[in-house]
Amino acid sequence: MGEMVTFPSNGGTAQGYLAKPASGSGKGVIVFQEWWGLNANIKGIADRFAGEGFVALAPDMFHGKVTAEPDEAGKLLMALNIEQAAKDARGAVQYLRGVTGGPVGTTGFCMGGALSLFTACLAGNDVGACVDYYGGHPMVTYNWDTLTAPVLGLFAEHDDFVNPNLPKYEEALTARHKTYEFKTYPGTHHAFFNDERADTFDRGAADDSWTRSLAFFRANL
Repeated sequence: MGEMVTFPSNGGTAQGYLAKPASGSGKGVIVFQEWWGLNANIKGIADRFAGEGFVALAPDMFHGKVTAEPDEAGKLLMALNIEQAAKDARGAVQYLRGVTGGPVGTTGFCMGGALSLFTACLAGNDVGACVDYYGGHPMVTYNWDTLTAPVLGLFAEHDDFVNPNLPKYEEALTARHKTYEFKTYPGTHHAFFNDERADTFDRGAADDSWTRSLAFFRANL
């Protein structure tokens, strides 16, 4: 359904997978990858958004590197240059705004969930809605003061990687009177949305969170 595109990134260039609906136009959503890279699963999620009427861009945050090995994925996550990631995220937002003509939504999974929230804080009014699926990255920090978009956080009950941070996030968001909603799915584990992970995938949570994400973007974009 989609195609690879190149967009400016603060004097350089970056790439991403762009999927458009049959109509050719719609509200924009950026889909940030997991630590595996821009793989077929993430492209498929972009296609799903396109099927729901959105223009979806999945930026390649690892610049061509993809893996199916957890050890290698962990190395790629830790090697992510946050400064470069910020440039690529801004570039993706501006590119998609140019395609759609309005503020965009951001979403992502695991590392991508962290980048979704990071980008919403970074891009201010250019982001109209942020969905964070169990986002986490040890080197990503958030400037909560510059966040203007409402946030939908979708989390697993059993997630030692992400959940210890949630009280701090809620405290920061509440103190600044930001609009947010956090939903935790009982009995689930990290990566419950990834249907390629038989050990963690949860159909009920995946379906409900997808429905919530679509409604959230439609209400706020």
